[in-house]
Amino acid sequence: MRDVHSKRVRWRMTLAAWFSLMALASCSSLGPDASNGQNATAGHGIGTPLDERALAAWNIDVAPDGRGLPAGSGDVATGAHLFAAKCAACHGAQGEGGLGDPLIGGLGTLTSAKPKRTVGSYWPYATTLFDYIRRAMPYNAPESLSADEVYALSAFLLNQNGIVPADTRLDAASLPRVVMPNRQGFVIDPRPGRL
Repeated sequence: MRDVHSKRVRWRMTLAAWFSLMALASCSSLGPDASNGQNATAGHGIGTPLDERALAAWNIDVAPDGRGLPAGSGDVATGAHLFAAKCAACHGAQGEGGLGDPLIGGLGTLTSAKPKRTVGSYWPYATTLFDYIRRAMPYNAPESLSADEVYALSAFLLNQNGIVPADTRLDAASLPRVVMPNRQGFVIDPRPGRL
């Protein structure tokens, strides 16, 4: 009986090895074609090559140090008008919350029983605010705001949280220099290439 069991185990191992080799062989056919150095799948009509312009439309992330911020600028007063027109319906007239999350207040509450996580109390980088608004807001039309509008809304929200004065104009140089109240409240990511 034991001999039959060991034959089955060897057969399964042989079969598994065969399937592994077939999978590896099929993957190697997707690699560069030795005859012309191009991807073999190109001959199958799969996918579309992306040029730099097409990739730039998707590559809109902003790093904490400001890498990726676009040209443009915006001030607190313009941001107040934009907020009233495009944001207040969800976030309240001054950002106090409504259907959407509150965006102001909460400073000093993070260690309390009921922490209030807002732009002013929780977020570690002002550039994250820009990045989020640019990608996700307004809720019904994400990525519809211009860079100038996003800078202005960022300036307004930072002002509402007491982080920047009322005469602030933000741009790619000044936004990364804004020091958020909770900047030291996060653990640094130790992986290489991270901020």
